[in-house]
Amino acid sequence: MDTTHSLRGYGGADAYLRNCPSRTVLDVLGSKWTVLIVPSLTSGPMRFGELRRRLDGITQKSLTQALRHLERDGLVTRTVYPTIPPRVDYALTPLGEEASALLESLRAWAEDHMTDILTARTAYESRPDPLPV
Repeated sequence: MDTTHSLRGYGGADAYLRNCPSRTVLDVLGSKWTVLIVPSLTSGPMRFGELRRRLDGITQKSLTQALRHLERDGLVTRTVYPTIPPRVDYALTPLGEEASALLESLRAWAEDHMTDILTARTAYESRPDPLPV
């Protein structure tokens, strides 16, 4: 099936083409931390520490990097309040809210099908090694 014809001739996005900028968007949205951070913010702004506690296992460095990428791409806002110590809140932008529904569906699907995937992995890993070619 030829997928290269879709929008190429019209100057539009076509993620199947190697140089299409939409691939950088997919890189951000496909990050495991993005999939967890964005839906975590649907209930409202959160402080860095709250997010870190919510995302068990994320390092401070990984959370900082992910939030910077999400802010750069217009999915999250960062608001600094002039208090001592400074208070910083992270919240979804309208674009982030739209992406949140998609990412929440992905997270829910992963949780719903976790047993199926783990069973398939076990079956795959217990197969005999294929004969060399």
